[in-house]
Amino acid sequence: MFTDRVYIVAEISANHGHDIEIAKKTIKASKDAGADAVKIQTYTAETITLDCDNEHFQIKQGTIWDGTTLYKLYQQAYTPWEWHKELYDYAREVGITIFSSPFDFSAVDFLEELKTPAYKVASFEITDTPLIKYMASKGKPMIISTGIATLAEIHEAINACKSEGNKDITLLKCTSSYPAPYEEINLLTIPNMGNTFGVRVGLSDHSIGSTVALGAVALGAKFIEKHVILDRNIGGPDASFSMELHEFAEMVKEIRKLEKALGKVNYDLSEKSLNSRKFSRSLFFSEEINEGQTITDQNMRSVRPGTGLHPRHYDEVLGKKAITNIKKGTPVDWSLIK
Repeated sequence: MFTDRVYIVAEISANHGHDIEIAKKTIKASKDAGADAVKIQTYTAETITLDCDNEHFQIKQGTIWDGTTLYKLYQQAYTPWEWHKELYDYAREVGITIFSSPFDFSAVDFLEELKTPAYKVASFEITDTPLIKYMASKGKPMIISTGIATLAEIHEAINACKSEGNKDITLLKCTSSYPAPYEEINLLTIPNMGNTFGVRVGLSDHSIGSTVALGAVALGAKFIEKHVILDRNIGGPDASFSMELHEFAEMVKEIRKLEKALGKVNYDLSEKSLNSRKFSRSLFFSEEINEGQTITDQNMRSVRPGTGLHPRHYDEVLGKKAITNIKKGTPVDWSLIK
């Protein structure tokens, strides 16, 4: 599923306006924008929470969803299960990978029927190690968001996968705020996460724009996930922090350019760089010099281009005498010096 290049995922989430045609158009637009995969979410309000409105189930934590209950939010946000097969079939038809985040055991079983190629563990499910173990037992790549996890809980999630013999793990740095403030993102965690856990690392990004995603790639992220929407006017719980597809396409282009620029550790000069050395500095005679005349800082200078003697020899040449008449603009050469 993964290669050496950055794997870029368009998360559709709730951005379908309860219309399967919008979902399919989003899949196609994601493909056209350069995404490697699209992701959906597999739950119902009943499988992810309880139909209860007591204080435990009310959303009032300063989020964009405050004022409703978990059950009502997920009723609005879920992707109908009866759409899944059609969406999986359509994605395969247009040539893009599709996978999902399951939120209970029944969702895993359902996705297995669809031959899903991977599983994504959402940030808020990282503490559910029995669910993680069940996903991992299917032998598919495991992608785990770490938005609300402590260091110990990340270890637990990884160990849950490995206990099922599954070592194909990608950890995603994630900030579970919607949208995520830049000062809370802490991208420097990404290389540390890779070194600490010895797995592929990436970013699940809820910030506005592509700055954070590009920074993550520069720091070694090999997986980028962004929420996408055809048009924010579609509305929905995730619309405000989702990228429109033209923005997503531009981000993909910038990531691909950045990958080329990152390259590898290399101090060798390319052919173009070697050609450019012709315009580097070197030693030239800056005045007419007569045979036997002493070379001084008045008649020799370090200037562009680079066809004269290397500037490192400046002090060696000073004080020596010319063995012939020399015209202004002549490159300094040992053959001209006594």
